Amino acid sequence: MNTLAHAGPGPWILLFPLVWAVVVAGLVTLARRAGWRPGRGGRPYRDSRPDEHSPIALLGHRFAAGEIDEDEYWRRLTVLEEQFGRAATTKERRA
Repeated sequence: MNTLAHAGPGPWILLFPLVWAVVVAGLVTLARRAGWRPGRGGRPYRDSRPDEHSPIALLGHRFAAGEIDEDEYWRRLTVLEEQFGRAATTKERRA
């Protein structure tokens, strides 16, 4: 005969939803840090063109306005591309 005072899963049953919530939150956090943003079909949110106020765009505006010459533009662009992790190098763009 069963002599337990109560029957049922007990309060520890709440542990399972909490564990799953922590797992899901961890996966979402990891995915967002890797560059994934919801609403883009699961593709990473990496816009290849700089925004209007980025250092690369400001450098382009200065070059277009004639404030700096072409050699200074390419030299500064190389530094900015290294800092911001651009894929294309300046040699690839010149060719």
